Amino acid sequence: MGLFFKKKSEAPKSACSCSGGCSTPAESGDTGRMVKVLGGGCAKCNQLEEAAKAAMIELGLTPEVDHITDFSQIAAYGVMTTPALVVNSKVVCYGRVPGKDEVKDLIRKGIE
Repeated sequence: MGLFFKKKSEAPKSACSCSGGCSTPAESGDTGRMVKVLGGGCAKCNQLEEAAKAAMIELGLTPEVDHITDFSQIAAYGVMTTPALVVNSKVVCYGRVPGKDEVKDLIRKGIE
């Protein structure tokens, strides 16, 4: 009978307020960069990375863009179609390669 009335051990507290439903930056491999490109490394992913760097230069930002190629990390963002652009940990575009001007607008809106 001791099996049915044991106290459950408490799960460790999460660093965020979502009750453990997300992964913390240390778990997801997040480096803290503001802009990320998600994709396997194909030509379209590389085009998006270059457009993001050019847009960041025009915005006066340091053109540091993470290119995440690990599909388990990409899936953690909820993205099933690449390439995808992430600004401040939010997916702002996926499944296509936007032009430099559109990327600039997406980055500008994402940092506000």
